[in-house]
Amino acid sequence: MNLKTPLGDEVLDLRAGDTVTLSGTIYTARDEAHLRMMEEGIPFDPEGAVVYHCGPVVQDGRLVVAGPTTSARMNAITGFLIDAGVRALVGKGGMGPEVVERLRGRGVYLALTGGCAALAADRMSLSGVYFEDLGMAEAVWVIQIDNLPLTVGIDAHGGDLFRAVREKAKTQFHQRFNIR
Repeated sequence: MNLKTPLGDEVLDLRAGDTVTLSGTIYTARDEAHLRMMEEGIPFDPEGAVVYHCGPVVQDGRLVVAGPTTSARMNAITGFLIDAGVRALVGKGGMGPEVVERLRGRGVYLALTGGCAALAADRMSLSGVYFEDLGMAEAVWVIQIDNLPLTVGIDAHGGDLFRAVREKAKTQFHQRFNIR
């Protein structure tokens, strides 16, 4: 499926494991940006927005690398974005059960493979920045993306690809080493 921001109810049809492409405007946000937005408000229209857990490297007004950061760090500070209308989070490694429940009936978590920061940046261009005083990695960068390939890691029905992989690995480990 080809998704375009702002996202709407189409994301509710996605299932964990589906592959999609995403085009349009996204906003980077890591820990400090989340905390600032909680204090001062969200500087962009959150309705249908996509928040990318990323600390890009910006040089001479262009993205050099823009790979995903570990999303689980934002587990406790993400709910307000979903409540405000953000429809998708993008990152790596999945998120906790509280975010899985918060996304239920509302949005999705899209996974981007770690280690592909330069490749991801090839499909992106900068179009603005908020909270630049937080520094390059923590500022909220406004990025235009073109057909970025992603995998649905958590769907709006509680499906969690990361949980399924953890459970399968645990079962195989216990079987292999005869652990009961």
